[in-house]
Amino acid sequence: MPFEYPDDLKYLDTHEFVRLDGDIATVGITAFAVDQLGDIVFLELPEIGAALSKGESFGTIESVKAVEDLNSGISGTVVERNEAMIESPEQIGEDPYGEGWLLKVRIDDAGELDDALSAAEYRALVEGE
Repeated sequence: MPFEYPDDLKYLDTHEFVRLDGDIATVGITAFAVDQLGDIVFLELPEIGAALSKGESFGTIESVKAVEDLNSGISGTVVERNEAMIESPEQIGEDPYGEGWLLKVRIDDAGELDDALSAAEYRALVEGE
């Protein structure tokens, strides 16, 4: 089953994505990650005002199959978290790149995304092309 990987996103090899809009980064997990996890039953995210560091865990996502750490692709401060997904984490898979986002972060340095994967690079990674 082919998955969608929007070209305007930056991807991590740990299956998170980042969408930049000025100095705000929207962070979520990819459709591939949702598929691999299966039915998502729990989501733990940091509070508004929490500091994130690139490469560090910022929360967990739990499915009927596994519990996985969520990793930050960027350093910054959490300015918003998706309370709807915390309340109903099973909905993340319905629109992972839209309504299923996890955090919005005011970034410290956009240059930290220079080593993130493009859509084509991420597709090659997960689909083995």
